[in-house]
Amino acid sequence: MEPATIRFARPDDRLHLARMRALLWPEWPAENHAKEVDAILSGRFGTLPLVILVAESRGEPVGFLEVGLRSHADGCDPARPVGFLEGWFVEEAWRNQGIGKALMTAAEDWARSQGCREMASDTWIGNELSQRAHEALGFEVVDRCVNYRKKL
Repeated sequence: MEPATIRFARPDDRLHLARMRALLWPEWPAENHAKEVDAILSGRFGTLPLVILVAESRGEPVGFLEVGLRSHADGCDPARPVGFLEGWFVEEAWRNQGIGKALMTAAEDWARSQGCREMASDTWIGNELSQRAHEALGFEVVDRCVNYRKKL
């Protein structure tokens, strides 16, 4: 396979990004993904910076990573903003070729350019594939949490 290049997302990536986001987060309606991509690309999403990086091969997006700034994150220095990995996805046929790592390296570079000294992320406790990918790229577990709910 041809190597992928990493770049910032453009408006013409909208449909590809919405489709890949729906694969990553299938519990959310597809139309919501498209609206959220539009908001991120136009800079109207939240109060802190958030960007989408795209892995592209032969002119087609094959993966993406959403990275933003957060005022704090568990396990990180509370006195400084932190780069936060909001979403990370590589098409199945393109996995295990270093694309996820290349996206993460670009995200780390962006976070450094924003003054960050740390990156943070989270994943579901049952998502062992994501946990292994994070740990392979140098992330360490800082906390585990079980969320509860009680209907009134």
